Amino acid sequence: MVYMLPYSVWTRFKDNRQSALLQEVKNVILQRYPKTEMRGDGQVVVISFQNHQIEVLPVFELEDNSFKYPDTNNGGSWKITKPREEIKEISDFNSLNSNLRPLCKMARAWKNHHGIGMSGLLIDTLAYNFFKSTDYYNDKSYTYYDWMIRDFFKYLSELKYQNYYLAPGSNQKVYVKKKFQRKSKKAYNQVLEAIKVENTISVNAKWKKIFGRPFPSPTTVKTESYEDTFESWDNTEEFIEDKFNIDIRYDIKLDCEISQNGFRQDTLLNMLLKKIRLSPNKKLLFEIKEIDIPKPYTIYWKILNRGTIAKQKNQIRGQIINGNIKKEEKTTFRGEHLVECYIVKNNVVVAKDRIHVPISEG
Repeated sequence: MVYMLPYSVWTRFKDNRQSALLQEVKNVILQRYPKTEMRGDGQVVVISFQNHQIEVLPVFELEDNSFKYPDTNNGGSWKITKPREEIKEISDFNSLNSNLRPLCKMARAWKNHHGIGMSGLLIDTLAYNFFKSTDYYNDKSYTYYDWMIRDFFKYLSELKYQNYYLAPGSNQKVYVKKKFQRKSKKAYNQVLEAIKVENTISVNAKWKKIFGRPFPSPTTVKTESYEDTFESWDNTEEFIEDKFNIDIRYDIKLDCEISQNGFRQDTLLNMLLKKIRLSPNKKLLFEIKEIDIPKPYTIYWKILNRGTIAKQKNQIRGQIINGNIKKEEKTTFRGEHLVECYIVKNNVVVAKDRIHVPISEG
């Protein structure tokens, strides 16, 4: 939320008093919401409600319709933003090509599911640039969305790395925190697989791998056998989407140290690159190796056991539990297991990563 303040406020804070301005704005909002958690965070006041958060950016309007806002980082400074120009350009372009906003929403679902640290403005900018590069989808309907997202991921995967892009309308710099080309290439290949199985029962599962759990499951009619009515295992899996809103803005990187009887053998990522499966009775130490998220934040882990043996043992697990930067586990039985880590800040998942743990026969 961009909140315009009167000029009289500017005269009190113009002399490099950015932190004091954020503190005063926070205190004013606290009078209305005294029991709500809030704090200044760089450029905004973050208000954390139970199921969502609002970031209030206090600004002063300038004669050219742009805004000056406080930045408390690196000693404090005043910066310029031009959201009106960006909003107008996106709105005008969407009136010519109504697929722009749907594509932006699909790209957000993809980056949130796969833990890709991209800002919303960066996604909007790349989607805008994609449609500027082709007019094929200008008049295409929903029927072409599979081809559209396929070509968009291909477009992203082929972009050469650069530090920033220019936002539509304002031409202000939109910075790239992490490279997205490799994961875009993977998404492109996944879309090809989904298109290949169109009109089959497995197509929805293919799309779920790209966009996550909210993508609808296929509607099927199942005739239950006697055995089906009595499941021998408990489905204890939990989903982070049911606990927090998700807006991935940062990147984290997981790895795992593998040892047996105290002897360090290798890292899991190295073994996966070599296509080596783990055997049972090994110790696993999962750890967040890279994290650039400003504190405070909370770390959650999810350990999911998959496969027939996990069900037979009634040990699929999958609960989301609070933890710290390291998580100890051990290999016990065969299956394709999954470890996920989530970083929650202001009641929002802002980063996530996962590692697949393939365990072979003992």
